[in-house]
Amino acid sequence: MRKILLSAALLACGMGAAQAADLHEAWLAARQQHPDMAAATATRAAGEARRVQASRLWNPSVTAQAAAGAMGSQTSAQGAAFSMPGTPQTSGVGFDTSVRSGPGTRWGVEARMPLYNPERSAQGRQLLLSADLAELQAASVQEQLMLRTAQQYFSAVLAQQQRALLLRQQEATDQALKEALDRFALGDSPITDVREAEARAQANAALVQAADVEMQIARQALAQTTGWNPAQLPPLHLPASSGNETTALRDGKPLAPLSHWLDLAAQDNLQVRTQAQALALAEQEATKAARFASTKVDLVAQAGGDHLSGSGRWGSASNSARQYMVGVQIQVPLYTGGQLDARHQELLRLQDKAQADLDSARLAVAQQVRTSWLHLQAGGARTQALESALRAAQVRLKATQLGRQVGDRTTLDLLQAHNDAMQSQSNLLGHQTRMAQERLQLMALAGQLDEAALQAATDTAHMLAPPTP
Repeated sequence: MRKILLSAALLACGMGAAQAADLHEAWLAARQQHPDMAAATATRAAGEARRVQASRLWNPSVTAQAAAGAMGSQTSAQGAAFSMPGTPQTSGVGFDTSVRSGPGTRWGVEARMPLYNPERSAQGRQLLLSADLAELQAASVQEQLMLRTAQQYFSAVLAQQQRALLLRQQEATDQALKEALDRFALGDSPITDVREAEARAQANAALVQAADVEMQIARQALAQTTGWNPAQLPPLHLPASSGNETTALRDGKPLAPLSHWLDLAAQDNLQVRTQAQALALAEQEATKAARFASTKVDLVAQAGGDHLSGSGRWGSASNSARQYMVGVQIQVPLYTGGQLDARHQELLRLQDKAQADLDSARLAVAQQVRTSWLHLQAGGARTQALESALRAAQVRLKATQLGRQVGDRTTLDLLQAHNDAMQSQSNLLGHQTRMAQERLQLMALAGQLDEAALQAATDTAHMLAPPTP
């Protein structure tokens, strides 16, 4: 027997000739125009910039400074020794210089290359970890947009096909009303049949109107994500259901055991990996504040000079000085008043919090994987039951139609049979959309949701003609 697919309702409404848009096309459109993807691209670019920073942390740096302005200087030296060629050394000499106001210049150049710096090493590791975190954040944004696009796509499919089912029901109700009026005119049925048919027709018209609103809302949401014109949104279709969700998760492959999905989630789930990166960053932050982490050994080359000229207490004067130095500079913090130790303790506690957050994320993700897997595990039996219910409702509808023709069934019986068939098909439609989303959700939890997954779902999508009532 042909598998009953919910997209048949669209074909029954004359939409089968239109080319249907699939889920993969919706994702490609969303990826192209949605602001979230621009944000993800910028996040990745920022992460790459951090990698460049990390690679250049140990490069030499050169700084230069210069100053000019009005300056003054006064020096005094006492107890100095003085000697000149041909004269004996004179001790107890004093020297005084004075430049009260005059133009002065100062310049300096310094080249420095770090040789040993634990804090800088931790900073470099932080930059690399931050770059990896940026990649995970961008991937998470893309994954969430992919899931949101799929959810909006399936919501649009559901609203579209629910409306199609209601239109079919409206046709059947209108036909039943016409027959009731004809039979009443011939005296073959009571007025109560007419009133019942009228009530059902009015109720169904209201349902169709409500379905129109829901379809417009769903299509508008999808259009906003994909950039498609909602007025020109093509008909959509669902991925085909195998009738056994436990053996058709992706590419027709069997649904792997729960332990397999739990292992994948523990390793590849983006939320877990993001929390693991946050823990690694917290560890490096604590390392930066550890005792003696601020110890620095730098290779340094310096040169500089000062020049000042003008008038002073003893007439015109000028001072000039030049300095240079090449060597190694060591800086060791000996005492910081306890502030650094307190900061280190704070960061250690934040590291403990990051570890707890990681453990919590693993537990939450594992529970979500179990829930999703169990839903899929039970989904196959549910699908088969709903398909059996739909076939039974359609058989009952045929029998009721025949019974109505020969007078064994009332108009109320016929309307109820139409309603039961429509409700059965609606239930199957809702279940199929939930299972389709559940499959993608499980793959996302396991860190396996990508364009190939959407393409695989699209490759199995197709439409069949509606079963003959």
